[in-house]
Amino acid sequence: QVHLVESGGGLVQPGGSLRLSCVASTDACTSYNLGWLRQAPGKEREFVAAISYDGVNTYYADSVKGRFTISRDNAKNTVYMQMNDLKPEDTAVYYCAADSNSAYVMQGLSDYWGKGTLVTVSS
Repeated sequence: QVHLVESGGGLVQPGGSLRLSCVASTDACTSYNLGWLRQAPGKEREFVAAISYDGVNTYYADSVKGRFTISRDNAKNTVYMQMNDLKPEDTAVYYCAADSNSAYVMQGLSDYWGKGTLVTVSS
């Protein structure tokens, strides 16, 4: 069982930056692929970014490429997402996800999920 806890959300102006963090409850997470998905009001949950268990491979949705960066620190059981040049359309609840299959993370089919952190981009 993997327990995930997100933090770092908040209110930011357009063009601003935030860094999200997700801490996993177990060292076993070092063998899991990790990712971020988001759900905006009235919309379905969508993939944002993912990173392989060893940190070698990263994947991004086209809408965030060049603006968001995912990374992980396995010594701290933590995955991060640096979000720059935020836009109002980035407003959503951001969820951390973990799975042994990276495709499942990207497809929103992960075994493990956090409860989410709200990001609001508004002037």
